[in-house]
Amino acid sequence: MAKAPHLCFDKVLPWNVNRPHRMRVAGTGRVSAISPVGKQWVNGSKLRIRFMGGTANDRKLVKKHAPQWIDFANLDFEFTDDPTAEIRVSFDRNDGAWSYVGLDNKNIPLHAATLNLGWVDKGVILHEFGHMLGLGHEHQNPEGGIVWDEDEVIRTLAGPPNYWSPEQTRHNVLRKYAADQIHGTQFDKSSVMLYEFPGSWTHNLPEGTKGNDDLSVTDQDFVASAKMYPGRGSGGVETIELPVFEAMSGSIAQAGEEDLFTFKVERTGNFVIETSGGTDLYLSLFGPGNSTDLIAEDDDGGFGRNPRIEKVLSSGTYFARVRHYDPNATGSYEIQVVARG
Repeated sequence: MAKAPHLCFDKVLPWNVNRPHRMRVAGTGRVSAISPVGKQWVNGSKLRIRFMGGTANDRKLVKKHAPQWIDFANLDFEFTDDPTAEIRVSFDRNDGAWSYVGLDNKNIPLHAATLNLGWVDKGVILHEFGHMLGLGHEHQNPEGGIVWDEDEVIRTLAGPPNYWSPEQTRHNVLRKYAADQIHGTQFDKSSVMLYEFPGSWTHNLPEGTKGNDDLSVTDQDFVASAKMYPGRGSGGVETIELPVFEAMSGSIAQAGEEDLFTFKVERTGNFVIETSGGTDLYLSLFGPGNSTDLIAEDDDGGFGRNPRIEKVLSSGTYFARVRHYDPNATGSYEIQVVARG
């Protein structure tokens, strides 16, 4: 049996396993690279990164290579010893390479790692931090065109160094994202999110795929696009002040765009945040006082295809992020925050 390459595996929250998705027809966008819908951090956020173990050289390499993403993505990294850091990096050589994807990191207990580097080099650091930013595996792109020899892949990955079960292999390699799950469409063979696979694993790529240790031009353009984290070097993120009790008009003017509103709660109470209109929207609520703390999200809880969040909120500043459910679509809407007592 041929020895398999080192591969990382996706960490999935229990409630996301086999999660149903509304289906839609995929658009024909020009942007390559992929990101699962709903996993992006609030644009402009500062992500704090804490090391859990690792040698001085391990940490040095992470500090050297990981920030390459934020040359393009409008986020900031801060390496810290703060135990409440959003990202906790471990270096367990017996646990492979993996990361939770985007906002899923906020659902992990503070004592646990959110990203592990079972081996440490430039390629794996960039790859796992790409997952942390919200990117998926490029070989699971629905437009990837890879036709797998499933029996061969399952048989090889059951051996060293991965020792994966058939279900792990299906989840991390063979399954493709559904069209409604991702931003982006076209396959990028140069993406750092693509691993090296031998031609013997496929029916249509005798040359196989090449592992990449650098961000491709598409990786750079995609994380800087409206579908991910636009605005690096252009003066920051526009946050719209949303008064309580007053409806405000909004518009997703560009495919993939997200609008960010902020409002203040003066005293603890029950609040409703909802949109209205004919546009199919998704709403995420962050806070208090922190744009990385996701506290609620909704799809169709309001009238028609409008989201609605009702929640008891303590005093503080909150952030409401609105996006179109279809990452290739646009539309107008109204949004309102109302105190219920």
